[in-house]
Amino acid sequence: MLGPVTTGHRTRSRTRRRTSRALIAIGAVVTVLALAVVVVPLLRPPGPRPLFQLPVACGETWQLGTYPGHGDYDVDLFPLEGPAWGQSVLASYGGTVTVAGINGSLGGRTPNDPDGPRGRGGGYWVKIDHGGKWETQYLHLLEPPLVRVGQEVAQGEQIGRVGSTGNSGAPHLHYEQRRGWDKVEAHFDGSPSGITNDDTEYTVRRTSNNCLTD
Repeated sequence: MLGPVTTGHRTRSRTRRRTSRALIAIGAVVTVLALAVVVVPLLRPPGPRPLFQLPVACGETWQLGTYPGHGDYDVDLFPLEGPAWGQSVLASYGGTVTVAGINGSLGGRTPNDPDGPRGRGGGYWVKIDHGGKWETQYLHLLEPPLVRVGQEVAQGEQIGRVGSTGNSGAPHLHYEQRRGWDKVEAHFDGSPSGITNDDTEYTVRRTSNNCLTD
């Protein structure tokens, strides 16, 4: 008498189901690990504040200021000697360039046409990641930045020149320090700038200690 005859379909179906479940499980593990790589660093608290320096040449005295409608913690810098156009903009601290390009539109304000049309946003700009969730931003540069995305820069290294690109009324450097997602009061050489809000016009003078060391 013949025994039961099987075609093998059931065995293959069970094998496929097991393989599918295994692949789904592996995919879930990979997804969780990928999310952990992204999310865990975001949950870590910021590191200690770097010893940021003024983003201008060593020994120079500049005016730092804000005005109503400017934005809390935003700092505008103007030199007290010589024309603002083309002044060197330096990295406040060492780090990695994460943005080097155009924010908004450039407009048409140049040294030869200082009253040209305004652009939008920050114009030519640079953003530097200093580690520990600390960043600095430099806006309204005269021309394309002197650095590129991914480049490592040292404290005091030139990253651009002062201009009036973007939504700018006069040549100056718009500067920000950020901790995580938030702008914070800019500190220079370990001291707070005093520029915390834009309720009223406020100015202060500071001398740069952004001096290269051997």
